[in-house]
Amino acid sequence: MPARNVPSIVSVSAFLIGVGVAQATLQVRPPGAAAPEAQAAPAPAPDKTIALTVPKGAPLEIGLDGDIRVKKAGQEIHARILQPVYAFDRLVVPAGTDVTGHISKIEPLSHKKRVFGILNGDLTPARAVAVDFTELTLADGKRIPFHALITPGSGRPIQLVSATEDAKKKNVVQGAATKKIDAAKQQARETWNHTMRQIKDPGKMRRLEQYAVAQLPARPQYLRAGTVYFAELEEPLDFGNEELSPSRMSFLGTPPPNGSLVHALLITPLSSATTQKGADVVAVLSQPLFDGDRLILCEGSRLKGTVLQARPAHHWRQNGQLRVVFRELVPPDGVEQKIVAGLESVQAGRDEHIKLDAEGGAEATTSKTRYLSTGLTLALTTASFRSHNDADDAANGQGNSGAAGGLAGLKLVGVVLTLAVKSQPVGMAMGAYGSARSVYSHFVAKGRDVVFAKNTPMEISLGAQHTPVLPTSQAKSPQPETANPTPKP
Repeated sequence: MPARNVPSIVSVSAFLIGVGVAQATLQVRPPGAAAPEAQAAPAPAPDKTIALTVPKGAPLEIGLDGDIRVKKAGQEIHARILQPVYAFDRLVVPAGTDVTGHISKIEPLSHKKRVFGILNGDLTPARAVAVDFTELTLADGKRIPFHALITPGSGRPIQLVSATEDAKKKNVVQGAATKKIDAAKQQARETWNHTMRQIKDPGKMRRLEQYAVAQLPARPQYLRAGTVYFAELEEPLDFGNEELSPSRMSFLGTPPPNGSLVHALLITPLSSATTQKGADVVAVLSQPLFDGDRLILCEGSRLKGTVLQARPAHHWRQNGQLRVVFRELVPPDGVEQKIVAGLESVQAGRDEHIKLDAEGGAEATTSKTRYLSTGLTLALTTASFRSHNDADDAANGQGNSGAAGGLAGLKLVGVVLTLAVKSQPVGMAMGAYGSARSVYSHFVAKGRDVVFAKNTPMEISLGAQHTPVLPTSQAKSPQPETANPTPKP
């Protein structure tokens, strides 16, 4: 045998010996042990672990739980979480959670604002007040400090505005999806009302007192109960980890059932004054969507849509309109789905008078109190124009004929001035000024625009029967609008 083959034979022999030893080792088992074919099946794969983290930039909706008299910077304030906060599919910060903060800055009055305030009989115009929130207190007493940026456009009392049902829709037999949406809306409204009951909303006597104080030329400034702020986190909030079983993940990313109602926050700011028709709109789910106990969509899924209509406000109190439809659903790290979704409810400022129609279109409305307010001002001005002169007033001891005009023009400041000078022309002039201002602001001036700021909470329904449509006047148009219409010859 050639010498060069010796190493190969030795190597093969060593390999065979090693295999034999390994087989012998594998076959050795203690007495009484089960045969290999009778042993238990391999253990299932461990559950997936997910971090329960509220990411940086996530907004916390915070509402003041009582009236706060503004005194100085550094003053402590108390508030509550208005919308629950979720991490993936878990509730980590319930609605109603206590929040503490402070007044960070009180802006000085500009010369222009002070002058206009005096012209309107207001010697103490409201100053801009900046606030900061720093700590959450959970129900178990655990305190969670946080840093957040208060976003622009917040700091106003809000209300939940739901889409109205027209008479025609009420007479139609409701389908299963419509009933499901109505039930979800009712549950959401009950949750909202429960949260708002924790806000110390003033009673009738307190509101009457506030109105009386507001008529004074000099008065203290308050941050009212229910005033809302959106605090965008500057650092993530960590609530630990949680194991997710495969059964909980099995339906994640499947198409949502028809008639589902999702809670979302608007990412794209919208305004009927500046937003163009056809503009893209994006919202993000603030709460997970379940079908029974099955997780369908987790928090953070996105809705993409389009502006169907945008009409800016005009003079003569013509208000703005917005109409939006959502057509795409994008789960985190998921596959994009085509959907049909419409706006069902939205949070808006109480002073904005927003109304939603049955198809989810938003329109600003004008308060009917403008007729009463203007009529009262005109009546006071008419009283100041009664036909008598200063000499008659002095002779009869009635130098108060201009007080009504002063009240119409500059409120209590006007009354004091007219009583001091005892001159009918002064009262007439102030009355004419007040009447002209009231008529212009209530009937001639530009109407209200529909404005939805970033992070505006919305409720969006999924289902073909809730497809937003254009108003009847536009739907009957023989030809659709085009970006560049062809000029007629």
